[in-house]
Amino acid sequence: MSLRPDPLEPVPEETARVAHAAFPKGHPYLTLRDALGPIFQDEDFVALFPACGSCTCILRLIPAA
Repeated sequence: MSLRPDPLEPVPEETARVAHAAFPKGHPYLTLRDALGPIFQDEDFVALFPACGSCTCILRLIPAA
């Protein structure tokens, strides 16, 4: 498995409207998203995935029993 970073799309207006209608008094997660925007991007995790796109690379590192 490899990670192909995709840009994070903004929250659709209708989704934001429904979320805020569902929590008229607010919700910590909605407040956090509104204040900070996205916290993580795919690019933050690229180093954790092999570039070859296959998990078999990792199997070569495991010694045979």
